[in-house]
Amino acid sequence: MSGLRIGVVSDTHCPEFLDRLPDSLFKALDGVDLIIHAGDVGGEEALKELGDIAPVEAVRGDHDGVLSSLPLTRELSVEGKRIVVIHGNRSLWIEEPQTLLWTMSLGHYRPHPGLPASLRARYPDADAIVFGHTHRPYMEIRQGKLLFNPGGVHQWNPQTTAERLRRHPGWFEWCWLQVAGHIRSYPKPTVGILELRGNSMIPKIIEL
Repeated sequence: MSGLRIGVVSDTHCPEFLDRLPDSLFKALDGVDLIIHAGDVGGEEALKELGDIAPVEAVRGDHDGVLSSLPLTRELSVEGKRIVVIHGNRSLWIEEPQTLLWTMSLGHYRPHPGLPASLRARYPDADAIVFGHTHRPYMEIRQGKLLFNPGGVHQWNPQTTAERLRRHPGWFEWCWLQVAGHIRSYPKPTVGILELRGNSMIPKIIEL
């Protein structure tokens, strides 16, 4: 099939942090042939709603304890292209300092700068590597190989922080949210589209 359109989604965190998937997400994915979810789904209902649009291939993120049946990685063959899907979280020895720096800088520090190179080295034979976790869009094509992060459907900002506080979280998260509420440098919620045309892969980021 030529002109195959794949919706690429990550970090929906629904219903963990979002009560419902935004209408803009369904509008952006309208008409896609396949949906790839790169983890931190949040719950079965989110997968079901996405599945009403198109077949879904999802992996488990570090917040997906309730979705233990999902694999940590998937390797798909689509239109002759080998696509590896992985969330992208690493050891807590790497994760926790990155999160601390991001929080203390009020969002100005961009965590996980070495993640794309790490994934490229881990999957050298992949035509495309789809990942999430960073909540920031990333597109790079090097020697015909694509690394693609659609960003996050859920993003921490003053509004989402206030909404989370209204759910009366535990004391540790409550303390973190007091700092996160002051974040002023944050990306917009986004989703990705990956078009396969002949031998080409064309990635695109859409703001929600």
